[in-house]
Amino acid sequence: MIIALWIALFLIVYTFVGYGFLLYFVIRIKRIFKKPIQFQYSENLPTVTLLIAAYNEEGIIVEKIQNTLSLDYPKDKLQIVFITDGSNDQTPELIKPFTEVQLLHNNERTGKMAAIKRAIPYATGEIMIFTDANTFLNKTAIKELVKHYQNEKVGAVAGEKRILVDEKADASSAGEGFYWKYESRLKKWDYELYSNVGAAGELFSIRTALYQPVESDTIIDDHMIAMRIAENGYIIAYEPDAYAMETASADTKEELKRKIRIAAGGIQSIFRLKKAANPFHYPLLTFQYISHRVLRWTITPFLLVLAFLLNILIVVQTDIFFYKALLLAQIAFYALSLLGLFFERRNIKIKAFFIPYYFCVMNYAVVAGIFRYAKKNQSAAWEKSKRK
Repeated sequence: MIIALWIALFLIVYTFVGYGFLLYFVIRIKRIFKKPIQFQYSENLPTVTLLIAAYNEEGIIVEKIQNTLSLDYPKDKLQIVFITDGSNDQTPELIKPFTEVQLLHNNERTGKMAAIKRAIPYATGEIMIFTDANTFLNKTAIKELVKHYQNEKVGAVAGEKRILVDEKADASSAGEGFYWKYESRLKKWDYELYSNVGAAGELFSIRTALYQPVESDTIIDDHMIAMRIAENGYIIAYEPDAYAMETASADTKEELKRKIRIAAGGIQSIFRLKKAANPFHYPLLTFQYISHRVLRWTITPFLLVLAFLLNILIVVQTDIFFYKALLLAQIAFYALSLLGLFFERRNIKIKAFFIPYYFCVMNYAVVAGIFRYAKKNQSAAWEKSKRK
């Protein structure tokens, strides 16, 4: 039991913090022998197609268009395409007056991936950039993304997702904001070591020539599109100075809905990305993929439960102080999480409890996502999460 507990604890710590520390030290050593490449803006900018899938976004679509039109990129090299398939509100009608953008609309709702697939033949740019309708890009986002394509080995570039968190943030806002700051740091180090292992749909780009259609029932299409390119030997770069800003989920219930969907999609992608998980193809990519993604999306949430139960059994059968202290630490952590739930439901803002609570919500979402995928209850049609 003690050996099993230590294995479980090692994998848990490695998944959530250990991999980050390992990356940090490896990167520092690598910098001694090789300085990271600093790309500058090129005078010969590539043509770009910006694809935005929008489903029932009438409340924000005009602001999104205005934000898109204000981006610092030559207008003669930028094609903007909105796909509003399935929208039954005023979204398509609000887009039509903007002649600078191209509108594709179909009344049938078949999911985001199907909508993207339908739009691909209309893309004329050398680079395709995908972004969500409810996010706003910084002015130089496109230039920051495309500069990495000066490296012929780069097949995709992921931008940064930034969550707008105010001082009165609740658990979903504070937890989500903290999570994405940590994720951004890991992505930066992943790229410096070799490659990113996915991309967030809020903002990412690919070489148009490398696009591979993914299955129409794909749940997290952004991740799959980028990883299929990585499976062919290309690098997924990361550019934190190209960022998409959005507000946090309206509450933890909405964030949980989103996380469960991502978890179900994560399991689906693990079954389909067989080459990425095979170290005989690209061993460094496989190491990064398993460390950063696979462990989180598979065994780690179950190991948290196993470690707690094993710890109880060891304390019952032995009198070793260390394991008693470890059990008390676990109980205290989960107690803080429960207090976070209690305070959030009463709209009491005490940030000390938000991160333990959000951590538990995230891991619960993984378990729920696995079961949802196993039962085939997760639709590929994108589900709008309510935002603040």
